[in-house]
Amino acid sequence: MSNLVTGGGGFLGQYLVEQLLEQGKSVRVLCRGDYPELQKLGVEIIRGDIRDAKIVDAACEKVSTVYHVAAIPGVWGSWKKYYSINTEGSRNVLKACQNQGVQKLIYTSSPSVIFDGQSHIQADESLPYPQKYLCHYPHSKAIAEREILEANGVQGVATCALRPHLVWGPRDQHLIPRLLDRAESGRLRIVGDGSNEISMTYVENAAAAHWQAAEKLSLDSPVAGQFYFINDPEPVNLWSWINELLTNVGKQPLQKRISAQAAYRIGVALESAYSILRRQSEPPMTRFVALQLSQSHTYSIEKARQDFDFQPPVDYETAYQRFMDGLKLV
Repeated sequence: MSNLVTGGGGFLGQYLVEQLLEQGKSVRVLCRGDYPELQKLGVEIIRGDIRDAKIVDAACEKVSTVYHVAAIPGVWGSWKKYYSINTEGSRNVLKACQNQGVQKLIYTSSPSVIFDGQSHIQADESLPYPQKYLCHYPHSKAIAEREILEANGVQGVATCALRPHLVWGPRDQHLIPRLLDRAESGRLRIVGDGSNEISMTYVENAAAAHWQAAEKLSLDSPVAGQFYFINDPEPVNLWSWINELLTNVGKQPLQKRISAQAAYRIGVALESAYSILRRQSEPPMTRFVALQLSQSHTYSIEKARQDFDFQPPVDYETAYQRFMDGLKLV
């Protein structure tokens, strides 16, 4: 029986697909676009949207393990958009797993599902879900995470959720390109005092965590029904990391600063204005972004190490070199 990766043509999904293929496993991908590079590798492609329950059900036929990676990220947009894809789409995946006799469902979540507006320092899985969310992405993901974990064992499907934090690496088309674009246009400033540390996850390590969890996942394993923070072992200073990146690509490091309080107030004002004007584009600052950029967010991976022997296969120095080599090819 094969493995299904939803969103297998995306940044993280494609690395996961490649690692599964390297292990000699058969892989099916459910995605919305054409990916001839994956077809050449022997991947079965099913084109479709996870909001289409019939297509999702068909994609899960004769599959033993489902990696549900597909989602719509971002900090701005309508609740309907995020809810329909991240929440209702995930319900379709869960239901299809139950209908088709899938044994394992690994859900790609996010640490943002527990973001409460405060700094997190080596936080662990005891952090509760917050009472309210500052944007729709984490809210919609949190609902899906809870429902998938609560469904562990229903109709024989073992479930777990992984929360990789700030996935980075070669072939990234979103996080790093946006950061570089904002820096080059002068729209990026150091927010806060610049001392905040963050956990990051090199993309190959994030992908490996998925199949490592799947290998240990069963209805009677400690992984069943659990969620895990996933990131590289050592945190980095956010602004030092960004300035090192800018220097390495020949751009000026950041000098301008804005206080965390000022950035938050600007986020409040811009969110209000964009909502009133019904603008679809993302505001240059939001409350969520202001807090994320000014606070520390580091997470312990001890639970993942204990329960499924999470072992990031790529060390930081090697990861960074591969990342820089990838940027040179763009």
